[in-house]
Amino acid sequence: MSSAVPGSGQALRLIVTGGGTGGHVFPALTTVRTLQARLGVPGVEALWVGAASSLEERVAGEEAIEFRSVATGKIRRASNPLKMASPANMRDMGRVPLGVAQARSLVAEWRPDVVLATGGYVVVPVGLAAWMCRRPLVVHEQTVRLGLANRTLARVAARVAVSSAPSLELLPEAIRATAVVTGNPVRAQVLTGQAERAVKALGWEGFDPALPTVYVTGGAQGSRQINTAVAGALPWLVEHANVIHQCGPGNIESLRGSAAGLPASGRYFLTGFLRGEVADVLALADVVVSRSGAGTIAELTALGKAAVLIPLASSAGNEQAHNARYLQDAGAAVALEGEVSPERLRMAVEPLLADPAARTVMAERARGFGRPDAAESLADVVVDAAGWR
Repeated sequence: MSSAVPGSGQALRLIVTGGGTGGHVFPALTTVRTLQARLGVPGVEALWVGAASSLEERVAGEEAIEFRSVATGKIRRASNPLKMASPANMRDMGRVPLGVAQARSLVAEWRPDVVLATGGYVVVPVGLAAWMCRRPLVVHEQTVRLGLANRTLARVAARVAVSSAPSLELLPEAIRATAVVTGNPVRAQVLTGQAERAVKALGWEGFDPALPTVYVTGGAQGSRQINTAVAGALPWLVEHANVIHQCGPGNIESLRGSAAGLPASGRYFLTGFLRGEVADVLALADVVVSRSGAGTIAELTALGKAAVLIPLASSAGNEQAHNARYLQDAGAAVALEGEVSPERLRMAVEPLLADPAARTVMAERARGFGRPDAAESLADVVVDAAGWR
């Protein structure tokens, strides 16, 4: 373990692992970037260990972070234990020992000062390898309920960081005593949006500044459930608000047909995806309609946004529903579970558009759960676990 200090000329050697979804990948990336900003890019030697041909491999390549792959296996959970013994599960579980052996070789060769695991199946072999090689392991959990991989590693971790206080109660008592609530790291650029730039950046000629703005997103590929509900509610929506709808690249044509002929169709801005404009769009939005993944929740609460959350029913461990209910119970969002008809969506959005004061109260309650400094807090935990003083 390093006893070096920033400025000593010795770099912090960090292995980061986490992948499968953006909810695991982007908190890891944000933490690496935060450490680089704090210690200087040459002051952090980072190696990302993940699955081959994965999102994490692509992101690491785009961000010029060294990447190595190990074998991993996805465990497909089921309510019936007998279904857990499926051929696919048996095959993938057999890959875990291979992944552990590969990861142990990597950790022994690379000798990191600390290993950061942010979730996903790939973290299990890497985290176990860190424990076997006596390298300090930091586990970060993004959701209210702990994911299966992070629950497995929490018992061998040097430090456990969680995104919300209720997660502490789900940890064994011995671990709970040393766990810390850091929040979920949010991409720095999301916090720098400016509402006045959004309309210009989008080239949106039909925007009406006298009306509130609703931003609808179902993620990069869009959501059929959300898109269908919005299409049905669109005549009412554009009467009462400007609507930015990020629908996924494959859904534009069908949704464009839904808007055709509407008297106020200019107030409906349809796009397959957003790039750099997303921070400004979020700053402009008065109400957000979205899924309730951990990354989305972190951004909406850090920004303090009134939101109607439509959980993805198939999310692992039903985590999106738990996230949405957690905020709804505190009056910090509206949760719509199950079938979401255009009428249910309208009934959820209408009070927020009609009553600016109610919208403001919800936004402030959401902000109370936000941790815009989460990346700095998690970086503190990583540096401390590495033994840097």
